[in-house]
Amino acid sequence: MVGDWWQDINDSTQWQDGVFYTLCAAYALVSAVALIQLIRIELRVPEYGWTTQKVFHLMNFIVNGVRAVVFGFHKQVFIMHPKALVLLLLDLPGLLFFSTFTLLVLFWAEIYHQFQARSLPSDKLRVFYISVNAAMYFIQVCIWVYLWIDDNSVVELIGKIFIAVVSILAALSFLVYGGRLFFMLKRFPIESKGRRKKLHEVGSVTAICFTCFLIRCFVVLLSAFDADASLDVLDHPVLNFIYYMLVEILPSALVLYILRKLPPKRISAQYHPIC
Repeated sequence: MVGDWWQDINDSTQWQDGVFYTLCAAYALVSAVALIQLIRIELRVPEYGWTTQKVFHLMNFIVNGVRAVVFGFHKQVFIMHPKALVLLLLDLPGLLFFSTFTLLVLFWAEIYHQFQARSLPSDKLRVFYISVNAAMYFIQVCIWVYLWIDDNSVVELIGKIFIAVVSILAALSFLVYGGRLFFMLKRFPIESKGRRKKLHEVGSVTAICFTCFLIRCFVVLLSAFDADASLDVLDHPVLNFIYYMLVEILPSALVLYILRKLPPKRISAQYHPIC
């Protein structure tokens, strides 16, 4: 009975449309919030150019906006041929999500190493960030191109495993640098409201991002080996709803809320755009 009920939901076009249009609306809302916040920051500190904070909000706007469009046209997206095109439209925003949120890791790493005796220059950290992202996109594009030419189930499996590996690396990076920055702030001798707020921000964002990337890793691996858990099909609407809510929509919304504070109009030397 339970299996029949679940199958009826999966096969129902009303459920499919309802779920994917709901996801579309949720992503559009988060995208709009990110854009509004970006505009507010730009109006507050236009003289500082593209800070990490501005880039973070811009990329959130793009990632969530792309997801909204994809799910808004879900009927057309999921029946596209070759299948590599479907995978591209579904996986590319996930990779952009990785790039967006690992910007926070880069920013935290820069702060952390500034206070260490053997600090790494921020330029080297940025080169490393760009190199990791470039390698990730290059490998993924190669997988898409191969699948476009030859729809091979083994290569598709490799692609899913690759996404899982990227996700677990992102989770670990948040754990390492979020944890390091958290304990570094905790060791500061000066107790203040600002310090407590920073601890709360870093701790909360670390927990949220670590959890969402860990869930992504687990679910993607599960879908790679279990067709009933596949996310790149139209007839798993509830699974898609739960997955995207947990790994992208809620984390994005929560992090944008936590980091909602605008920079001061007169920026001091201690001003940090994100934390």
